[in-house]
Amino acid sequence: MAAADFRESIIAYIRENARPPDKFSHQARLYALARTLAEKQAFDDDVLFAAAWMHDLGVFIGHRPEAPAALAAWDNVAYAIKQTPGLLLKLGFPESKIPAVLEAIKTHLPSSRPTSFEGALLREADILEQLGAVGILRTVSKVGRDTRFVVFADALQVLRRNLENLPKLLTLNSARRRAEPRLELLKDFLEAAESEAAGNGL
Repeated sequence: MAAADFRESIIAYIRENARPPDKFSHQARLYALARTLAEKQAFDDDVLFAAAWMHDLGVFIGHRPEAPAALAAWDNVAYAIKQTPGLLLKLGFPESKIPAVLEAIKTHLPSSRPTSFEGALLREADILEQLGAVGILRTVSKVGRDTRFVVFADALQVLRRNLENLPKLLTLNSARRRAEPRLELLKDFLEAAESEAAGNGL
């Protein structure tokens, strides 16, 4: 199967499985952003593509458990690593590249240390997706539909934590540069939210 064919098949699969539907756009943004972070350095684009599109499989409704206790203990990365090989083979992805895809998925969390350049690109892009305007949209959209986000204050707490902790975890200079305007926007948003609430809660 040609590269274009397996890419279209992977996108179609994620489009069908991404629930809630707004989860779908994260994959496309993540892949595009990760590619820009490489700048002039070489990387395996097939590996990065598959890892970006498959990494969040375990967070989709229908793939993750729904019971609150089970969801609290859920390891979505382990689920993605378990499910991805069979799915990629079925969708026509080159078998020889699957281990590299799994390694990138395995190390995409901010707390991880990637062992490949593709993994580093994925991780840094995923951190950037938690900052700026997109980070605000992704976080606030969880209010009322995620047990961790009951009121707006819960979302603001996560955004403040992201602002404080995530920038120092970036290791690529290309990611640090792209983080700067996102951090300024996020800081301004948090200050505005606090000012407008005027101590009356959110």
